[in-house]
Amino acid sequence: MKTTVQNIFRILLALIMIYAGVSHLTFNRTDFQAQVPDWLPMSKDFVVIASGIVEISLGLGLLLWKKYRSQMGWALAIFFVLVFPGNIAQYVDGKDAFSALNSDKARLIRLFFQPVLVAWAMWSSGAWSAWRNNKKQTNG
Repeated sequence: MKTTVQNIFRILLALIMIYAGVSHLTFNRTDFQAQVPDWLPMSKDFVVIASGIVEISLGLGLLLWKKYRSQMGWALAIFFVLVFPGNIAQYVDGKDAFSALNSDKARLIRLFFQPVLVAWAMWSSGAWSAWRNNKKQTNG
């Protein structure tokens, strides 16, 4: 059973994702292109637009789609894992983005927050508990 604290963090994460998605499509589009690895064989602008649409969709799903909330948590956690190579490439290539990611130290510190986002998505959506409970039922 989810707690009030989990719901608050779920709503906060959903709103952050919606905001991030909108910023991908509008005012931070160029900065997000810095995170697209050069080795990715796609237009950087397409990747930024597509990831923005995915972020908005995941945020709205996490916020509004109660029946599939734990699945939305899984999807968001997987999304955070999938975009992680872009964060690594930004660090390795030394590409500045936003006003805060303008040094190797800042870009390195950012890498350590990606597992936090994965855990946040899994915990706040109830995906972690659902997986554990399902595992217990399967083994029990």
